[in-house]
Amino acid sequence: NASLLGILQHPDGTVLKQLQPPPRGPREQEFYNKVYDSDCCDRILLELREYLPKYFGVWSPPTAPNDIYLKLEDVTRKFNKPCIMDVKIGQKSYDPYASAEKIQQQVSKYPLMEEIGFLVLGMRVYHVSSDSYETQNQHYGRSLTKETVKDGISKFFHSGYCLRKDVIAASIQKVEKILEWFEGQTQLNFYASSLLFVYEGSCQATTVRLGDVTLAEKRRVPKGLLSGGDVLEYNNNIHVINSTENGKIEASVGKGLSKFYALHKKSCSKRHHSQLSLKVENSEQDNVWKSSTCITQEHLNGNVLPQLEKVFYHMPAEPKESAKVEVRMIDFAHVFPSNTKDEGYIYGLKNLITVLQNILDN
Repeated sequence: NASLLGILQHPDGTVLKQLQPPPRGPREQEFYNKVYDSDCCDRILLELREYLPKYFGVWSPPTAPNDIYLKLEDVTRKFNKPCIMDVKIGQKSYDPYASAEKIQQQVSKYPLMEEIGFLVLGMRVYHVSSDSYETQNQHYGRSLTKETVKDGISKFFHSGYCLRKDVIAASIQKVEKILEWFEGQTQLNFYASSLLFVYEGSCQATTVRLGDVTLAEKRRVPKGLLSGGDVLEYNNNIHVINSTENGKIEASVGKGLSKFYALHKKSCSKRHHSQLSLKVENSEQDNVWKSSTCITQEHLNGNVLPQLEKVFYHMPAEPKESAKVEVRMIDFAHVFPSNTKDEGYIYGLKNLITVLQNILDN
């Protein structure tokens, strides 16, 4: 799934992005070094880290020490069927130092950039109905006009069965956070930089990585259950579960859980059926999986219901938070120091939010 972005996936859960020729590559490397400097105490840059892939320095293959790669977090890794969209943001996709020729080349690629403020560079959407991916490239994005951009982007949120309004709502919230950051900073301007949107396309199985262990949550609708209902079916004994203070989970539960859970599920109101998810959130440190009290087979009685609730139900107050969605800023070969707000990027973000909100409302 990284082919869309032209980067290599590394087995350790990072991606390798080859450094572009100077000045672009070194500029991007310098940007990451600045933001991720261990001595950094600038709150603007520290907050910016929340919106970027994590950066792990540079890497070179032993056979070609002059080939430099940026080692970055693979934002798609925690998804089973990641749906990915890359949207270039801003009114200008050329930087202030671009030659007349470069400006002409960029403008001719998408004359509407100034007016729309963003451009879809590509998308890859998983269709549940056909169990296959649909891919669109830059030509698709460049063919979009003011009139068709809304429909063009809504394609990304369509599973083949339905429009994923939960994902759109969650995406809007995340883009709004990035907009807030831009409204509060006057030290960096971004050109030809993108937002990467990723969400879970699969509703059949949600995979959760615990170190090297992969747990699949399978769903099926047994006969005699309310329509729209679904029950977790565990094929083997599953080794998850254990609520620690910080809400992380691990441990070992036998197959009796399946029945217990099914009974409990029936008594839940129907509106929660679509929001069921076994949600195990990864945290910064790898040591969050430290063990505390296990819920074992013998303890599966009434008094652990609250802990099981925590484990099995992710039932937010508002459904819009239930979607597993990532929105990250990527591509920093044209980031420059500044002393003004980045009005072009802000314009693009606001326009994109408006389009997303229109898709959601209609």
